[in-house]
This record gives sequence, structure tokens and C-alpha cells, in this order.
Amino acid sequence: MHINIDKNLIDFAITIVFSFLIGLEVKTYKNHFHENTTRYFFGSARTFTFIGMLSFIFYRIDLYAYLMVLASLTLLYLMFYYQKLQNNKQSIILYVVMLIVYSFGPMVVNYPIWMTSLIFVLVIFILNAKTGIQNFSSYFNKQEFETLGKMVLLSAVILPLLPNKEVIPYIPISPFKIWLIVVIVSVISYSGYIAQKYFFPSKGYFLTGLIGGIYSSTATTVVLARKAKLTEKNPVIDSAIIIATSVMYIRLIIVAFIFNIDIAKDIALPFFVFFILGGIVSLYFLYTKKKRDINHDFVDSNPLELRTAFVFAFLFILMMVLTKYITTAFGEAGLKIFSFVAGFTDVDPFVMSLLTGKYIITQNEIFSAILISVGSNNLLKAIYALWFGGWKKTYKSALSILFLGIGTILWSFIGVIK
Repeated sequence: MHINIDKNLIDFAITIVFSFLIGLEVKTYKNHFHENTTRYFFGSARTFTFIGMLSFIFYRIDLYAYLMVLASLTLLYLMFYYQKLQNNKQSIILYVVMLIVYSFGPMVVNYPIWMTSLIFVLVIFILNAKTGIQNFSSYFNKQEFETLGKMVLLSAVILPLLPNKEVIPYIPISPFKIWLIVVIVSVISYSGYIAQKYFFPSKGYFLTGLIGGIYSSTATTVVLARKAKLTEKNPVIDSAIIIATSVMYIRLIIVAFIFNIDIAKDIALPFFVFFILGGIVSLYFLYTKKKRDINHDFVDSNPLELRTAFVFAFLFILMMVLTKYITTAFGEAGLKIFSFVAGFTDVDPFVMSLLTGKYIITQNEIFSAILISVGSNNLLKAIYALWFGGWKKTYKSALSILFLGIGTILWSFIGVIK
């Protein structure tokens, strides 16, 4: 036998249950965080149950009646809040919770049950997470929240405003795709930065190099080389510098698969080979250390600064224009020379221009240009390691990176691809 239950009854029951449970949670919140402030606390489990009941009843009766009850409850809370202010109590969280409970009536009536359930769960979670949220906000630098806002600005605000067609002369890509590339590369770099700074801080030089290579192997090399110069000779720092460059190969494979899967398949083998070779050498130095690696503070600039994003966009466009001109005027030989020179700058914009641009060059020439630029970038990092760390402290890591760079360049000439 099929029993039909009126939808109003079901909606009313859901409203009452959720309101009652939040009331119980508010009571638990009071006992846990405000045990000695009973006289300054607004509502109980019964109070919130009645508020939920009022929200459903008056919403079904008339919208104006619903709003009048809301105004009355707000006035009542204002009187209560005035008393709190007299005793230097300023929190309005109970009023906010009351507003959420009072919204359950119309929400249950007009929206799917999952929405009310989700809000209910969030209220329970946030009330219980007071200590965790306080620890989180004190642990994270306030500038990181500004950075999160910049991430939203980069992706959700600027990106939709850009035209998705080629409108800039001599640039074979739309402004939308240019900025999309900036956003994706920034997200990958920022993820490595956050992981290194907050999830694995002061965990040793090797882990610093491993994660630092995700967002900038060049910057990581410079910082670690400077550390080497200020400390006694430590093979772990050599290991960290080498692993940073090794991880760069994996990062470029991932980026290539996002933007140009055909080129990604071509560079995957050599880049993976050099990642393995660098990893083996890095682990050798790691396990030949004479004593345990000490903890340290690794400080580097945030890769998601707006200035950094705009500089990357400018370099990307510049590399694309220069690549188009050089390939047209000087052909393959000119591209190879330019690839070597580009490696002594920020290699990412040049690689991205090759992955996303439209040029009169073959896939084999793009393959060679990417390997040459990455190899020459390794030569630059070897120079940085010696310059900032000194020959006695970092010559082993510098030579290792140098050989990786030379090997990468040689592969561009003798490697066989489809």
C-alpha cells in the first residue's frame, strides 16, 4: 500500500529537525567555548527550534508577515546585544546562526533538500571549528589571503573579460588564451609555494629543493646556494639543488600535456630520463651526508604576485613575437640560437610560446628548441650555484646541473622523435 505524505508536512519536519539540531550544537558551543557567559548567551535548543517553526509558518502565511517576524527577532537581538556591549562582549555569531535557522523555512520549501542539508552541515562544522579557524588565521600570513584575492582577480575577474579571438597584430593567440596560460602556470607555481611554505616548512634542505622545483628551480637554486655559502660544507644542499632542477623536468612535462599533448609525448622520454638521472645523483649526495640535515627556514618570494603575473604575460608575448620573427627570417638555425639565449632568461615563457604558438616550423624543430632552452637554463643555474655558493661549497651540484644541461642540449640534436 502506497502512503502519500503531504509535502508541507515533510518540509515542516525537516525545518524543525535541522533547527533543533543546530540549537543543540549552539548549546555545545556555549558549554565548550563560553562556559562562564550564560547571561550573555542568546537562545537554546528550544529557542532555535521555535525560530525554525516561525520561519516555516509565517513564510507559508505571508511574505510580509515573515519579514515582520524577522524584524521583531532582530529588534530583540539588538536589545540583547546592547547588554553585551555594556559588558565588552561584541560577537554577533549567534544572530548570524539565528538568521540561518530562520531561512530554513523558505529554503526547504523552494530549494532541493541538499542545499538545506549542506548549509546545516556547514553551520555545525564552523561552530566546532572555532579553535581550528583561529589557529589557521594566526598561522597563515595575512598576505596569503591577499594572494588568494589576486588569484580570484587573475582567473574569475580578468579572464572572462578578455576576447577569445586573435586581435593583437603579429600574435597568433587570443588575449583570453594568453591570460589562461598565465593563470595555469601561476596556479602550478603557487601550489608548490604553498606546499613548501606551510605544509613542509623547516623539513630539511632536500625537501626544500624537491618542492621548490615545482614553482621555480632557478629561485630555489639561488636560495640554497646562498645557504651553502653561510654554512659548513653540506652534501645535502648539493642534493637539494640537483633535485630542484630534476623536478623542473617533471613540471614541464605536466605543463606540456596541458597545452600541447603532441609535443608533451615527444619531450616526455628525454625529460623523464634526465629527471631520473638527476634524482639518482641527488639521492647519492643525500645518503653520503655525515650527519642529519638540520631544520631551516626557507624564505622565497610569492610567485603569484600580480607584478610577477604581468611580467610573465609580457615575456610570453615577447617570446612569441620574437620566435615568429626569427623562425620566419632565419629558419631552424636562428631558432636554435634563440632557444639557447632564451634559456638564460625565464625559460617558462619561451617554452609556453612554443607550446601554444602557431609558427612555420615542424614539430621536430619545436622539440629541439624546447630541449635547447631547458638545457641552457640549466647552464645558467650552474653558474648561479657557483656564484652564490662559492666553488668549494657548491661545485658538485653545479657540475651535476651542468652535465644535465649539456645532456639535454645534446639530446635535442641526436634525439629521435616521430
